[in-house]
Amino acid sequence: MKRALLSVSNKDGLIEFAQGLIEHDYEIISTGGTLQTLIKAGIKATAVENITGFPEILDGRVKTLHPNIHAALLAKRDDPEHMATLRTHDITPIDLVAVNLYPFKETIEKADVTYDQAIENIDIGGPSMLRSAAKNAKDVIVVVDPHDYAAVLTAINDQTVTAEFRHHLQAKTFRHTAAYDTLIANYLSDESYPEKLTVSYEKDFDLRYGENPHQTAAVYADQLPKDYSILRAEILHGKRLSYNNIKDADAALRTIVEFQTAPTVVTLKHMNPAGIGQASTIEKAWDKAFAADDISIFGGIVVLNREVDRATAEKMHAIFLEIIIAPSFTDEAYTVLAKKKNLRLLKLPMADQLPKELEITSVLGGAVVQQMDTVVEEADDFECVSEIKPTAEQIKSLVFAQKAVKHVKSNAILVAADGQTLGIGAGQPNRIDSVKIAIKHAQSKPAFSQAVLASDAFFPMDDSVKFAADQGIRAIVEPGGSIKDKDSIAMANKLGVALVFSHNRHFRH
Repeated sequence: MKRALLSVSNKDGLIEFAQGLIEHDYEIISTGGTLQTLIKAGIKATAVENITGFPEILDGRVKTLHPNIHAALLAKRDDPEHMATLRTHDITPIDLVAVNLYPFKETIEKADVTYDQAIENIDIGGPSMLRSAAKNAKDVIVVVDPHDYAAVLTAINDQTVTAEFRHHLQAKTFRHTAAYDTLIANYLSDESYPEKLTVSYEKDFDLRYGENPHQTAAVYADQLPKDYSILRAEILHGKRLSYNNIKDADAALRTIVEFQTAPTVVTLKHMNPAGIGQASTIEKAWDKAFAADDISIFGGIVVLNREVDRATAEKMHAIFLEIIIAPSFTDEAYTVLAKKKNLRLLKLPMADQLPKELEITSVLGGAVVQQMDTVVEEADDFECVSEIKPTAEQIKSLVFAQKAVKHVKSNAILVAADGQTLGIGAGQPNRIDSVKIAIKHAQSKPAFSQAVLASDAFFPMDDSVKFAADQGIRAIVEPGGSIKDKDSIAMANKLGVALVFSHNRHFRH
């Protein structure tokens, strides 16, 4: 008769698994609540303390940390000395271990959890048994996931517990314990940039392909889910998102969060805003966003920060879109939009701000880590450095433009007026080219006569100010900080432009 040790926090499938093991001549050893669950179900099981000859102590903190357990797991069955040692100490080998760990994650997710409660939910004996069993996977079947119970029973029944199957369970176990320890380490860490950066994600689903069809890809989510995330959005209609959909939608969510005080629509393409519109209603906001760039939005993403009504839905239905994200849709709006089979409709509550947390970007051989750019800028944060002062209406547009330009790929220039982007210059190797692109797109818009310009970084020389002024721009916001700031200020004064410094650079690469 073989021995199986069962000690689980998650009791899903436990009874059926234990019954299956008994049918295959396994003796069941168990602990604490697992033992009581088995006995209550009429399943014969032996308490661990009867194996160790030592009672559970310290409120259950110590029960399986004993040679009679770990020697039974670690002994190599093909090593005569190991087996002789077991016989000398009257230790019976354990051939299968099914363990899942104290609910540390579920504990720290509670809003009112205390430090002591979190510490008490750090499992010690469970990971120790799993690691012992997994180290000796050649001889011990180790099961950490209830979803694997059926496969394990099938393999035992068919006598197909192969080396490959054991290796699969072994690797899965060490991934599980590593993720568990990562949660604990991150919960306890106070350092923003510790000497060891431990991260862990849970696989959500496989993607058909990555950024391009020849690249494989999958989606992973934080172990501790974030509410404001495209991965948490409810898909009301349409198929799963693609790799590029997810990247673009994430950029859209990062942008819309800047504009929660009024109905706003962001249209986005290739991780850059195509148009942003803000108005008194969501329909009028859509009108502004669409008019901002009615070409680039084709096949793009739309995010709205208010409920989508029928009138707005009918306007969006008239063009080809990939994704629409909103906090809600009226029944009538959903009916209109759902007529398009491949249009994804996503429901996600909006957030007031991005979380103040670190973001990780991979590079060859490592990663760079930084705080997210969560700076919020208002008119009071600006400094007017020119002789000409911006009007109240210009200041309002400058604030709007500054919030928007931080989400455009650098070098970034954005022209706006009255809650609407008019032209965007993104990702150019030099700043003056971005200025030219943004203004070229903006000049065809009716509101250009009231337009202001925002730059994500300082002007290294006065050419951008001169070009903008020559084309009719009369107010500019930029961070300042160049050794040639005085030249830009002098040019603004010469050409009658209000020049405002924000003192915050917003590079986005």
